[in-house]
Amino acid sequence: MSERAAPFHCPYCGDEDLRPNESGHGAWECAACNRAFQLKFLGLLARGVQRNERGGEAI
Repeated sequence: MSERAAPFHCPYCGDEDLRPNESGHGAWECAACNRAFQLKFLGLLARGVQRNERGGEAI
């Protein structure tokens, strides 16, 4: 089993000074903007990853 993933930046201010929060699993707090947030993995998309073989964006 691997370690849980940690965010690298605050989603609100972009600062890197993040610490785990006591609220529970996936909860983090930012020391720079004094906000707390929670990350949650929702799952994989059914369509998966699709490659664009033509090299351009479809119109």
